[in-house]
Amino acid sequence: MKLSLDTANLDEIREAIGWGVLRGVTTNPSLIAKEAQDFLPLVKEICSLVDGDVSIETSSLDPDVLMRQGHDIAQIADNAVVKVAMSPGGLGATRKLAAEGIKVNITLVFSPAQAILAAEAGAYIVSPFLGRLDDIAVDGLQLLSQICEIYAVQGYDTQVLAASLRHPIHVVEAARMGADIGTMPFSVFKVLVKHPLTDAGYEKFLGDWEGAKAQLGELPPSMQEE
Repeated sequence: MKLSLDTANLDEIREAIGWGVLRGVTTNPSLIAKEAQDFLPLVKEICSLVDGDVSIETSSLDPDVLMRQGHDIAQIADNAVVKVAMSPGGLGATRKLAAEGIKVNITLVFSPAQAILAAEAGAYIVSPFLGRLDDIAVDGLQLLSQICEIYAVQGYDTQVLAASLRHPIHVVEAARMGADIGTMPFSVFKVLVKHPLTDAGYEKFLGDWEGAKAQLGELPPSMQEE
């Protein structure tokens, strides 16, 4: 499963890239607005930083407007993906954009039926939202499992992007169920690397090393550093 960051913050993206595991970024109007920067320079820089798909969302339900916005977004960079909300107009625009070879991510998907429509419309990515379903006492992971099963049975090429991942269990279960992509806030991304036994083990190793270093003879310069 490719790990994606759900953000428009350049500092977060740069730090995640430094880990060597970031495979994409998803944005939305709320995240873009939060950064209080000019839209085009911001999304162009995100696309230039990220070695993978960058989903950039449209801002209309009208199919004609969506087509124009889709064309504009596709011109931003080779890795820009047009993000379209699930709707009749969004499905129609997706079909036309896909026919032109433009990659579309259909977002705000909350049911298996909507996911089937997205695949049939030719979406490159479908984005079911797990956390937002959990917020209303509906099992988001069950939705993801159903979509992954349907797509496997039907042989759809559309990638399943598990969105609105709120904690590491969401991430692990999404991978276990076969999601192609998992996108999450930076706060969740950072927690994935943490484990108390890792921290305790590292502290012990460091303590043992400091205690034994004087007895180990000549060391490479980098291993002599404090």
